[in-house]
Amino acid sequence: MRTPLFALVASTMAVPAFADELNIYSYRQPELIQPLLDAFSAQTGITTNVAYVDKGLVERLKAEGRRSPADIILTVDISRLTDAKDAGVTQSISSETLDATIPASLRDPEGHWFALTTRARIVYAAKDRVGDGEVTTYEDLADPKWAGRICTRSGTHVYTLGLLSAVIEHNGKAAAETWLKGVKANLAKDPEGNDRAQVKSIWAGECDISLGNTYYMGAMLEDTEQAEWANSVRIEFPTFADNGASHVNISGVAMTASAPNQDNALAFMEYLVSPEAQSIYASVVYEYPASPDASTSDLVASWGAFIPDDTNLAAIASHRAEALQMVERVDFDAGTGTDG
Repeated sequence: MRTPLFALVASTMAVPAFADELNIYSYRQPELIQPLLDAFSAQTGITTNVAYVDKGLVERLKAEGRRSPADIILTVDISRLTDAKDAGVTQSISSETLDATIPASLRDPEGHWFALTTRARIVYAAKDRVGDGEVTTYEDLADPKWAGRICTRSGTHVYTLGLLSAVIEHNGKAAAETWLKGVKANLAKDPEGNDRAQVKSIWAGECDISLGNTYYMGAMLEDTEQAEWANSVRIEFPTFADNGASHVNISGVAMTASAPNQDNALAFMEYLVSPEAQSIYASVVYEYPASPDASTSDLVASWGAFIPDDTNLAAIASHRAEALQMVERVDFDAGTGTDG
């Protein structure tokens, strides 16, 4: 009986390639991708083996080198995908299907990674304390009218750095730093907790708006306790002043540099951008399909229409190091200097 990949997660020993297998390292929880894997196996007869890697994915692939059993990596956030490319653990893919399906702004210019779903970085607003039209642009969040009204997670988190990197791309470094200082001055309490915790703070009356990813609304509505938090807010789509579009980030896929089952890996990547797979995946994770031809779930569509920023994510990701330095320079996580 063949040893499953799960039994090899702590090993760096060589694993032979089997024509009917595909080995995946996934940052996303197994239950979120299982419907996709089941559908792919049913269609192709290829067995999928998944190792859930919640941290150190790139370091693991570097340590395993050419002996790695992994064919595919599934992860979230543009910074993690660009880190994998920069570390040399992915390879360039030439695929007419992938190029024709995924917009240029949502894929690596050199073919190392491709978006599968998108999530907008939006504002959660208290239904009873924030009026319609009060939330406008990202730049406006630095306006003193929001003083003591904003909650957000740590400035060093990848989601915050992603948005700040986008502000740098749109407005330049000097303006971005001024903006970050303005947002810090408007905080109701020190940055802490995840995106859901910020919505809880709105529900508790500690702040009026928070920054968060769209998919957390779906996740909270599915939770008995957190549904009350979710129902206390509405989603607002702020835009960049220069183009009237909202910042998006992605979940994505890449083929490893050492993939022992390259044909199967490419077949899987191309399957993931099919209308069927796009709709399945986006629905399960409460996100938007990366393919414009796939359907958005009714729940996600109910949050409202928005214009996604079509600035190439690779360009935005190039500012990540500067964004981190900026967060540290303005001491953003010191927040208000109070405990809220």
